[in-house]
Amino acid sequence: MNGEMRSERSRGDVIVLADAVGTVAFVVTALTAAIVFSTAAQWVGAVTAMGLFAVGVFAFLWSFYNAVQRSRDEEISVTQIYLLVGDPTPPRVRWTMLSLLGIQCVTAMATALARPDGPDGSPGSSLAVGILVPMFGIGLNGLWCAFNGVFDSRKEPGRTVQVSEKGASESDSVSVVAPRTHPIDKNEDHV
Repeated sequence: MNGEMRSERSRGDVIVLADAVGTVAFVVTALTAAIVFSTAAQWVGAVTAMGLFAVGVFAFLWSFYNAVQRSRDEEISVTQIYLLVGDPTPPRVRWTMLSLLGIQCVTAMATALARPDGPDGSPGSSLAVGILVPMFGIGLNGLWCAFNGVFDSRKEPGRTVQVSEKGASESDSVSVVAPRTHPIDKNEDHV
């Protein structure tokens, strides 16, 4: 039983750990770049931010693909996947990953607003690249939920009933579709 609980607890924890490590790396490099504000520190901060953004985009696309595959058999919503809303995500994972996403957003905004100008006084600084980092958190949220979320099975679609002039009986009123007597024109309202 201890082995079962251990494997259940570690399922998807690699993604949570990667999110935490990436967030810490971003916070450290972004704050260092904002405080020191040297060219080298800005480069390290910008490269870290772009790297995390690239990983986030890849994770987002991978999670989206997997979620689409699962949606054929399971009821899945976008908010469940990327914002970890509802039952598919355990509270511990939801709280951890959404907290990390919040830290990414706050750090990105704070460092970008703290130094809006470059070291030479010209408008704009490399710290603005940090605004892209929350894509890392969103992508990993999706990756965790797409692979580890527990969703309800898709419900059986309703039976389609053709309606005659007499109408449909109550037992057949699951899903009613009236027969169309003419073809639908290109710009005609679809009823």
